[in-house]
Parts: sequence; C-alpha cells; structure tokens
Amino acid sequence: MNDEHAADESAEMEASVRRRQILDAAFEEFAAEGYRGATIKRIAQRARLQSQTLIYWYFPTKEALFQAVLARLPILQLALDPEPLFARPPEEALPLFAHTFLAAADYPGAQRILRLLAPEVLRRPEIADLVGSVIIGRVLGVIQNYLAHQVTLGCLRPHDTRSSARAFVGMLLPQLAGRLFLPRLQADGPTDDEHIATIVAIFLRGLRPEGEEKQATDQQQQTNEV
Repeated sequence: MNDEHAADESAEMEASVRRRQILDAAFEEFAAEGYRGATIKRIAQRARLQSQTLIYWYFPTKEALFQAVLARLPILQLALDPEPLFARPPEEALPLFAHTFLAAADYPGAQRILRLLAPEVLRRPEIADLVGSVIIGRVLGVIQNYLAHQVTLGCLRPHDTRSSARAFVGMLLPQLAGRLFLPRLQADGPTDDEHIATIVAIFLRGLRPEGEEKQATDQQQQTNEV
C-alpha cells in the first residue's frame, strides 16, 4: 500500500515537473514567435521532449497552451483566486489589485510577448478574442465583481460597476505602458506607489457613500490645516 502511494506521488511530481517544463518552453516560443508563428513542434524541441504528442496530453490545443502561459501572469493568478482581494476593504484591495496588475512589467519576457501580440491582436480577430477573453475579460471581471460586492456591503455607493472597473483599470494603463513600451512616460511620471495612492484616493472619493465622503473630506481639510 505504501509502495502504491509512493508511486502515485512520484507520478504526480513527474507530471507537475513536465507540465512546468512545457509551459516554460511555450512561453519562450510565444515570446520569440508570437501566437501565430509559434508551433507545437518547436515547443516540444525547446522542452526537450521526445515527441510533441506529449504536449497534447497536458494541453489539447495550442490555444489551451497559450491560455495556460498567460495564466502565469500575476494579475491572472489573482483573477483565478480572488479570495485575498475579497477579504479586504477597498482601501487595501484596490492597491493590491493595482500592484498585481503592474507586476506584469516585472514578469520575465512580458515585454517581448506583449510586443509580439500587439500587432497580431490588430490584424487577427481570433487572437483579439482570445486575448480579450483570457486577459482583459478576466481582469475586468474580478475587479467588477469586487466592486459590486462592496456596493452590496454598503462600502461603496450604488453605481454601474462595469464602468467603474474599466475606469480603474484605465488609470493603470499609462503606468504599465511606461514600464513596458514608453519609457518617457515613466521618466517624468510618478513611481508606482505614488500613482497607485493617488488613483485609489481619487477613485474612492467618487464612490464613497455620501456620509463617508463628507467625513473623508473633513478629515483631509483638518490634515491640510495642520
């Protein structure tokens, strides 16, 4: 019985290692060739697999493999497991979301893969749909659901959370672009911490329940007077 259990654990560990090996190779291939140019054959070669058929054991299609690669980005990991977000009040959850969103710039190879994907998204509707559903849809979905939950709790005033989710993510895009593509935006702009603190304050000032908004304004005025 112990031998069978040990064998099962060994098989699971081997499968986990093999899956990570495939994902690492796939990321390098997508980053180098883009989605359209990447091939399962070259991914298998990068992963040093004897046969590309092994990849299909873990990922049935190239699209499924691409989705799994993108899911390793920090913001998508948060979207797949949003419990840490929902357990916090807006003053803590929104900065957490923002820092996780901007962490894409720190992910190895993120700049390469996003640069290669950008023209494909413009030229190929199927790639635009894939990126839209895997990245943008999930990111907007998690922040929209969080904001709706806070409205239900009475922490935020009732509003269309579809729009507020887009507004909050939109305020993060110039900061991310500055780190990935447009260094001049970052050169004379705020740090990530400064930018996040400012946009969270602006965002919450507009969405607090009326009584809390007045209280926050009074506290800010008292602080300024001091």
